[in-house]
Amino acid sequence: MNTSMWARAVTVIPRVSKEEWNALDVISRWLIATRSAVLVMTLNSAIIAGLLAARDGKFDLLLWLMVTVGLLFAHATNNLVNDLTDHWKGVDKDNYFRSQYGPQPLEHGLMTRNQVLLYTAVTGLVALAAGLVIVAQRGDAILWLVGAGAFFVLFYTWPLKYIGMGEVAVIVVWGPLMVGGGYYSITGEISSSIVIASLPVALAATTVLFGKHIDKLEADAAKGIRTMPVILGETDARVATIVMLSLEYALVAGLVMSGAFSWLLLTVFGALPWYLRALRIYSHPRPAAPPPEYPPNIWPLWYSAVAFQHTRRFGALFLLGLAAEVIARKLGLL
Repeated sequence: MNTSMWARAVTVIPRVSKEEWNALDVISRWLIATRSAVLVMTLNSAIIAGLLAARDGKFDLLLWLMVTVGLLFAHATNNLVNDLTDHWKGVDKDNYFRSQYGPQPLEHGLMTRNQVLLYTAVTGLVALAAGLVIVAQRGDAILWLVGAGAFFVLFYTWPLKYIGMGEVAVIVVWGPLMVGGGYYSITGEISSSIVIASLPVALAATTVLFGKHIDKLEADAAKGIRTMPVILGETDARVATIVMLSLEYALVAGLVMSGAFSWLLLTVFGALPWYLRALRIYSHPRPAAPPPEYPPNIWPLWYSAVAFQHTRRFGALFLLGLAAEVIARKLGLL
């Protein structure tokens, strides 16, 4: 067991050589192959669903655990399917963008196709098993959520990403599907306020994807991958990201002003320094080369790196505010 690599793999996407890879345990390999550092956004959505259920006095530990496992392993499966699809279509050849900022197990020769297929099958089956446990507890209506999740896992990379719908899919998945669907799985109920409350974190996740697609806009356009930034162009895509970043705060303020949530949710405004930094970055074209002080292990990520930094902090503070509201309600302070 290499617990230090586990910790590293869930915080960054580590770059490893073939020799280092061969010395790793299976958990470290799985964490790297599934790009587990980005799974934190999915974990946030699962925790938010659980906190919303607890806030309403309807929390169920078993169902929440199944929601969390199902969502995390579904996202991990999607990342593996993404790499498989891009490899089969030849997208990752010739030092393509994705291969520059972290290991692409197939393209870098770390894993064989059969090994990746095995990882994908096992990971997907874990997600499916968790979903079926929820179906057994909540009834056949959950099958629609499982089916929707499977659709996005299998078809995000192709064709959705190729026709400018990948970004829309992320808003739907990380918000209404993960948070709203997670809440429904736990409680058996859903409301418009829950769906609206899911949107700030959904937009936060989408800014990371938007940033990555702006970073590799030219590479995607050359390969015929028409992501939303490719369709919009860099300038309009940067403006769209700034709008989404701003909407995260506007939605939280609206939820508080409407009385749906308490003032404690305003803790998200503690992420404003990173929001302002993101605005400065997104207000200018991408540099041709990283600034001298830029961490070498992050480039060629530029817009996505700052969006990811903001999203981690915004998501953590959203969770903190929501958890504080749950505790305050339990103590009769609200």
